[in-house]
Amino acid sequence: MKPILYLETSIISYLAALPSRDLIVAAHQQITCEWWAERRDRYELFVSELVILEARRGDPNAARRRMAFLDGLKRLSINEQVRFLVKEIIKEGCLPIKAENDAVHIALAAVHGVDYLLTWNCRHIANALTRQKVTDCCRRHGLVASIISTPEELPEEENHVERSDCGRDT
Repeated sequence: MKPILYLETSIISYLAALPSRDLIVAAHQQITCEWWAERRDRYELFVSELVILEARRGDPNAARRRMAFLDGLKRLSINEQVRFLVKEIIKEGCLPIKAENDAVHIALAAVHGVDYLLTWNCRHIANALTRQKVTDCCRRHGLVASIISTPEELPEEENHVERSDCGRDT
């Protein structure tokens, strides 16, 4: 069975964006495009209605390009358990209130038993402090936090443990 991977909106945005003049952003775009072309088939990919909502925002041409990448991907649902965990993530100081949508992405992945949450959002999601706080918060609520990773960090060879408690919706 393939590992389960939740794509946060920044991944889709980097895939669909025009090449950036910022060298770091351009490198992230290239890494993301290479990951998508060469490694995405190693995973069972999921998004959510929130990813779709965020992808539809902004410039209509860019939104069309983002939506093309989302076509056919399975979706995780935002249920009561996800909403509860979002509140706890914010209440416990894992993320600030202004990053509520980022907390939704984290909660979706944890509640649905996703192995990996893939993101380029290093401010609120993929950073060492957030990862540890989220892991602790999830544990306190009887959940296992997904491994939060950027495409650059995600190992090429999988040596992960299968999660038997996967309760994802499609």
